[in-house]
Amino acid sequence: MKQFTTAFLLAISLLTRIPIPNLPTLSDSDFGRSTLFYPLVGLVIGVLLCLPLWLFPQADPLVLAALVTVLWAAITGGLHLDGVADGADAWLGGFGDVEKTHRILKDPLVGAAGAIALVAVLLLKFAALTVLIKYHLVWLILFAPALGRNFVLLLFLTTEYVRASGLASAAVKTLPEKPAFWLVLLVIGIAGWLAWQGLVLALLSFWLLRRLMLQRIGGCTGDTAGACVEFGEAAWLIGIALSL
Repeated sequence: MKQFTTAFLLAISLLTRIPIPNLPTLSDSDFGRSTLFYPLVGLVIGVLLCLPLWLFPQADPLVLAALVTVLWAAITGGLHLDGVADGADAWLGGFGDVEKTHRILKDPLVGAAGAIALVAVLLLKFAALTVLIKYHLVWLILFAPALGRNFVLLLFLTTEYVRASGLASAAVKTLPEKPAFWLVLLVIGIAGWLAWQGLVLALLSFWLLRRLMLQRIGGCTGDTAGACVEFGEAAWLIGIALSL
């Protein structure tokens, strides 16, 4: 039980800016076990995102959508948005050069492509949230972060991690593959039951991003995993909004 508690708290610390108690000395296997809690951490994020919707149900959908969008970025500390920006910059600036692409992915500075990608993702989320809030589809908003983080598991299960070191490297090496596989299927199954239109667009987004990763760098990194989270969440929301 202590191992799972540590793994859950570690997942929270890796994926959010939510304060947690001090953790004991961690092993590589702790990072691997923590991946099994990624969708659960997504649900925690989803609950926090929905607090303004439950507290102010009569507020204008535009205002609530703006609050949720900002809160979404704040809870994660912009961690996955950073992956979107770095990925876009690397895709444009590192074209045809694998080494240059990796160098740009590690660069903390944001270029024009990264800024445009950030605006695009946030705008899509904001627009879709406005529609879903208007139709009182709070539970579908709550589920978005869980599905997005489930895509990290799916990516790690199906795609080679191309960096030799780092926190994600330890997680991928010690990932419990069989439980992770069934967990991924469970979350995808729930998503299909809740809103198959959103799931279709989210899976298409994942497939396209993974294809680009394989073409350009031969696998995935922590940044590209973050991009999968953001685009998966946005695609889920947009797919539902377009079907209403």
